[in-house]
Amino acid sequence: MAKAVVIGANGFIGSHLVDGLASAGHEVRAFDRYSSRRPTFRTTDAEVRVGEFLSRSDIESAVRGQDHVFHFLSTTTPATAESDPTLDIRTNLAQTVELLESCVAAGVGHVYFASTGGAIYGQQGKGEYAEDDRTLPISPYAIGKLAIERYLGYFKATHGLDSTIFRISNPYGTRQHPNKKQGLIPIALRQIITGKPVMQFGDGSMVRDYVYVEDLVDMIVPMTGRDTAHDLYNLGSGAGHSVAEVLDSLRRVTGIDFAVEERPTPPTFVDRVVLDTSRYRGEFGSQPLTSLDDGIRKTFEEMKEETGA
Repeated sequence: MAKAVVIGANGFIGSHLVDGLASAGHEVRAFDRYSSRRPTFRTTDAEVRVGEFLSRSDIESAVRGQDHVFHFLSTTTPATAESDPTLDIRTNLAQTVELLESCVAAGVGHVYFASTGGAIYGQQGKGEYAEDDRTLPISPYAIGKLAIERYLGYFKATHGLDSTIFRISNPYGTRQHPNKKQGLIPIALRQIITGKPVMQFGDGSMVRDYVYVEDLVDMIVPMTGRDTAHDLYNLGSGAGHSVAEVLDSLRRVTGIDFAVEERPTPPTFVDRVVLDTSRYRGEFGSQPLTSLDDGIRKTFEEMKEETGA
């Protein structure tokens, strides 16, 4: 087993990843700000390391002595990156380059990076995308992710720093924070719980690939420290659901016939994105996936408990 640090360990995916890595027997260091809450991961076996991603010294300390670095932290969301593209460049992109420099200096063996599997392919009209398809992002968030992917290639070529890129579809599930204004399902559930209308971009026909967060972590953990055939993998359910289908599932699960407010679709949104996950499945095998209704139910039950609804 290896020493692994999760950058963004108290985030949505990061907290589940800490639990997954610890359960698999890895020695986990959990790096995050922990600014407003205690650790959200369940394991007590992880080393909690408090620090700022924007601090070079904190990052250097976090990666020191580690075999693997999981970069699962983002200082922006798609919405905040679009409202201020320079923020994404100044924080996510610039600081990730410093993170990679710190990894080289510390002798880290491998970096695992959470990229985006939706917006990075852009509006090509295909609907389903494999890793070898062109990347044509038009949103600042996805452009930043692609730039980081390219820098990983640069650090491999110049410093021998190995890396694996996960192009993740639309993850959802427990521990997701609706106040971050990212993710249809948690935002809609918050609206439903508080008795407010759910906002829908467009006519409801927009299609995304939704993957339950625990299924996602179950895909990632077996790859840790293993020689792989590729350095890039699409990770998702491999199936598409329209916004209208998601809203129908929300009604079934919650038993509430909520109101919907339709808004114009932002120009950077893609009509349909479903990930071709055959590369991953061909190498690591298929696994049972949580159905949309079951995943929403688990998320809904946690949110009700947290809000006292």
